[in-house]
Amino acid sequence: MNGDNPRVKSKYIRASWVVLALAAVTVAGVLLHLDRHPRTDDASVRANYIQFAPEVSGRLVTLAVKDNAFVHKGDLLFAIDSRQYEYALQQALADQSLLEAQIVDAQRRIAAENSAVAAARAGLSGTKTQTKVSESSVEAALAAVERANAAMQAAEAQKDLAASNLRRIEPLLAKQYVTPEQVDESRTKARITERSYEEAVSALQQAQAAASQARFAHEESNISVTASEARLEQSVHAVEILDTLLAQRPAKAAKVLDARLNLERCTVKAPFDGYVTNLNISEGEYAKPGAPIFALIDNRTWYVVSNYRESELKSICPGKHVDVYVMSQPGKRFDGVVESLGFGVAPDDTRLSNGLPDIEHTLNWVHIAARFPVRIRVQNPDPTLFRVGETATTIVR
Repeated sequence: MNGDNPRVKSKYIRASWVVLALAAVTVAGVLLHLDRHPRTDDASVRANYIQFAPEVSGRLVTLAVKDNAFVHKGDLLFAIDSRQYEYALQQALADQSLLEAQIVDAQRRIAAENSAVAAARAGLSGTKTQTKVSESSVEAALAAVERANAAMQAAEAQKDLAASNLRRIEPLLAKQYVTPEQVDESRTKARITERSYEEAVSALQQAQAAASQARFAHEESNISVTASEARLEQSVHAVEILDTLLAQRPAKAAKVLDARLNLERCTVKAPFDGYVTNLNISEGEYAKPGAPIFALIDNRTWYVVSNYRESELKSICPGKHVDVYVMSQPGKRFDGVVESLGFGVAPDDTRLSNGLPDIEHTLNWVHIAARFPVRIRVQNPDPTLFRVGETATTIVR
């Protein structure tokens, strides 16, 4: 009968309203807490990693790591047969040494020629002057030859005339048409003209000899000038050869550096602490440049990528601390800091058709919030628990 009592009913009603009010307050508090401190289990552990691909080709002679092994910075990872690269380096060094020897030889040759060239250059002007003088001497000698030849011809004419007169007079002496004195005079004149002719011939021969000597001296002067000019050209050519050899120095040095670099690339060491993963080869494999043989996970930095709803992004900003839990040990909390928020995801309701957006003519009454990735760096990671791709839960403080 107490249930029919109005007072009891009033108490029940008031109690129900209180419970409903408390529930509403609790729900509102929870929603407010979740709005200020959003959480998600749509998260995964990430870490940077690099794929190790040989930079030179060759047979793997050493494979110092195993799959899933932990390596320290500077540890040997693998080594490639380096003999061909050692030979290449020796050849490059030999070519460089040969070039330096050629440069030294060219410099010595130029130094030896410089003195002779300087003397040739100093005497070149004098030699040219001598050439001009000798040329004038040749011309004078040739003129003397012409004069001597003319004198010889005149003497020959005088000789012939005197001989002719003598031949005409001598027969007349017997008939006493001429006196003996006249005959003796003609004979003397013939002998004198004969002697003059011989002297003219001798003078002509001397003039011709002098002309030959002058011509020979002129030719010698020309040869001296040509030799001096040849020395100058030889010196210029030697300098050009030296310049060509010096221009080859950077190329030879670059070949040495390239050969030394390739030799260094035969030995690969760990650039940082990390875990070896996806190792599926053995020693003896032929390594090719650019072909990855395994990956190395960087153990220095771990972070979590959490996908938060777009309505929750207003409570997340770079620098905020985040509680991070991994599924392998959900009871252990790790401290994280928001590094950045994603600014784009691929839309699933827009397609391209002939270069234009193809939007469906539909209307969804319930809109599903898009999720954007939030990058969270873990401050105190446990390398023994963290694995790339592991599921995680994050709560923004």
